[in-house]
Amino acid sequence: MRTRWVGLLSVLAAAVLLLPQTRLLDTKPDGNSREQQVRSEQQEQSAKLAAVDQDKEATAMLCMTECTKDFRRMMAQTTSGSSRAKMVDHMMSSHQHMHYVSWIAGSRSVHKGKLPPTKSGTASSYVTAAAARVKQGGKYESPVFQGDDGSSYMVLGVPDQRSKGMGIVSVVMQDIVKQVEAHQRRNLRLVPYPHEGNYRIESVDPNTNQDIHVQSGEDNGNASHYHVKDVVVKFTQPLSKQDLNKIQYEIRAISTRQLRDHYIFRSQDMDARQLVDYFNEVWKPAYVEPHYLYMTNETAQEQQAIVPNDLLYSEYQWNLPSIETEKGWSRSKGNEQVIVAVLDTGVQQNHPDLQGKLVKGLNIVDSNAEPEDDVGHGTHVAGIIGATVNNGEGVAGVSWYNKIMPIKVLDSSGAGSTYSVAQGIIWAVDNGAKVINMSLGNYAQAEFLHDAIKYAYERDVVLIAASGNDNTERPGYPAAYPEVFAVGATDAKSKRASFSNYGDYIDVAAPGASIASTYPGGQYAALSGTSMASPHVAALAALIRSANPKLTNAEVMDIMRNSAVDLGTPGKDNDFGYGLIDVDRALSAATQSSTSLQNYPEQVKARLNEISRRYMN
Repeated sequence: MRTRWVGLLSVLAAAVLLLPQTRLLDTKPDGNSREQQVRSEQQEQSAKLAAVDQDKEATAMLCMTECTKDFRRMMAQTTSGSSRAKMVDHMMSSHQHMHYVSWIAGSRSVHKGKLPPTKSGTASSYVTAAAARVKQGGKYESPVFQGDDGSSYMVLGVPDQRSKGMGIVSVVMQDIVKQVEAHQRRNLRLVPYPHEGNYRIESVDPNTNQDIHVQSGEDNGNASHYHVKDVVVKFTQPLSKQDLNKIQYEIRAISTRQLRDHYIFRSQDMDARQLVDYFNEVWKPAYVEPHYLYMTNETAQEQQAIVPNDLLYSEYQWNLPSIETEKGWSRSKGNEQVIVAVLDTGVQQNHPDLQGKLVKGLNIVDSNAEPEDDVGHGTHVAGIIGATVNNGEGVAGVSWYNKIMPIKVLDSSGAGSTYSVAQGIIWAVDNGAKVINMSLGNYAQAEFLHDAIKYAYERDVVLIAASGNDNTERPGYPAAYPEVFAVGATDAKSKRASFSNYGDYIDVAAPGASIASTYPGGQYAALSGTSMASPHVAALAALIRSANPKLTNAEVMDIMRNSAVDLGTPGKDNDFGYGLIDVDRALSAATQSSTSLQNYPEQVKARLNEISRRYMN
């Protein structure tokens, strides 16, 4: 099945070959070059659309495979009617996309949930056909159909392999496929994102801050976005209360926020340019800049490989074997004391495959709410890092034991402000995060955000960021800041993914095409993007810090660079940086570093704890 999975990606890999190495963003084209640019953009869009279709198909496969295996596991575990009912209740409560489940077992049959209403009785007809097929010992999958509620459904029938005439029939909601399509069209910048006006925002050229109008997803590759009537100001001297009152009066401020020595002012009627001029002329600050938005960037001795039993691993998770994760697990599976902060759209707190993996987080978008995920992006990123391994459920994360700190800095549209991201970084550092993953970005440098990144770096935190999904050489931020480890994406053929940004700031590459991971609703989805590549590297950084806690953040970054497998042009190049990460080689280097001898007692203690945990579980 893995061959089939990799084969499905070959269309995407082939599309990559059609793409030019650079885009003509900064030159004024003549007639012929303009025609070539249009053709190049059309080819790039075709490759991205192929990636979206790939993710949709893979997500539908994941959904059906997961349900089928869950039902077979249930049927293998129980014989009594009461236990059947309890297992069905538990399954439906943790997998809310299962709307109806009928466990066919003669007089001890169990029926839970309701059929979705359909005008022509489509659902009932498919359920009847599925039941008949199951009783004959065959599997059944209906076509996708529309319910009167506007949702998409599919009927699945799974026979009991031990008892003829018995089995399970379920009506499964398939809206996740539509959600993935909408999500990925934004994430891969196939549509203008975010929509101008949603935040009272403007799109600008990141070099000049001159207005540009984003009419297509292609235009996102040369645009940054900011709040129309906001500015971020860092003063050279602390403001007195009188000074602050004066500013608020003169700019007719409707809100003022402070984060350490930075202020964010929002005016009732002055735009960002007027505010910048006002502060530069009257207050002579250290700097004043627009309040930018950031968006998701959704792609030695031979060690014995450890192959986990997670339901979807062997068939769909091509990404982990490709970076030697299975061998690396023999060296380290992580340590719960090394926390990875995920600055994103939040994380589903009760996802079955993330239970026990989350520590207390923060919702910066809504301070009165938990950092729940209302997009899907953050839950997917979190699963790549740390979905529970070897629990027979769903997918496996890169790390077995590192904890995840969910920090919601992006709202339901997948966008968040400089303030939100900066506050998230500082909060993560102050609350014990050792690694921070940022699958988000913009093309404008913001001093406010850079100050927060310096704060984290100076406190020995490893910062990882996605490079972006616009197939452009233009540096994206925060990935291009020198304190941040920048990640590009590869596909299943170890080629640069068609959407992945590139450039001399790229440190390494990691898998980012059709990556299977956790998704809201207790589900699983396949998504593509450098957003998916970045958490592979964040998890590796956490494994390295678990294997050798004495290493500094700079040493961790050097180990990941130096242990990477060279791809493309020999040596460091713009497509892959130092190459594709290698978990086994990186962990081998970490345990053999110059700090290994002085760290030996901690390594022994960690190893004993791991052995103890293994035999207690």
